[in-house]
Amino acid sequence: MGVLNVTPDSFADDRPLLNPADAVAAALSMEAAGADLVDVGGESTRPGAPAISADEELSRVLPVLEALKGRLSVPVSIDTSKAVVARAAIAAGAVIVNDVSGLRRDPMLARAVADTRAALIVMHSRGSSRTMYAEAEYGDLVAEVTSELRQSLQIASEAGVPLERTIVDPGVGFAKRPWHSYGVLARLSEFAPALDRPLLVGPSRKSFLREALSGRPAHERDWGTSAAVTTAVLAGAHIIRVHAVAEMAQVVRVAEEIRKEGLRAQG
Repeated sequence: MGVLNVTPDSFADDRPLLNPADAVAAALSMEAAGADLVDVGGESTRPGAPAISADEELSRVLPVLEALKGRLSVPVSIDTSKAVVARAAIAAGAVIVNDVSGLRRDPMLARAVADTRAALIVMHSRGSSRTMYAEAEYGDLVAEVTSELRQSLQIASEAGVPLERTIVDPGVGFAKRPWHSYGVLARLSEFAPALDRPLLVGPSRKSFLREALSGRPAHERDWGTSAAVTTAVLAGAHIIRVHAVAEMAQVVRVAEEIRKEGLRAQG
């Protein structure tokens, strides 16, 4: 999954894609480089990011989604926690809603997904972008993340979203201190069987990598990202969300071949 941020304050992009034509070109480049999905986001979810209105978010994503119609052959997801944005984005061509709040911010979002028959990614997080680190306290990390993701799936189910249209994301970097994010990656293989859903992992360029990489800025963390991506693939992740698609597509393909051989060896 290629990350297409159309925000002025993305943590990971040193050259924001504020012009729809540039964003469209970037999406097409991601597809050519091996992306199987493109995730379009109009609101930064980095720690401390200010909230924006639905109108502002729509003004950023709709021109891009409409321009991509008929030009991009891979599915498009909309990275949003707002029902009104999700509905408009789906009408403009998105087929997946990627909600970093796990359906906890907008009570109408699950119904919007059900009504439009979109697929749904629910991510684990706590609080808002401004408060998430204050809530990064865990007794049993995997058990608590799994339980809270299960609650998100229950919200989706009660709204009418079929379980088979859902994907879970344990939220590396969200409401987690660096050691929590490494803990999630170390025990990633426990999540998919516990939740019985496909697993998305998004470690790309995130701040939990910073200390291990001697404080490198986000756009210089792709080598570190590749280690996290390899770990995720070997642990059975189904979707990997990344910024550097061309480079990480190679990492994913090789790691997947290693994983397949390991499974064959186990019989």
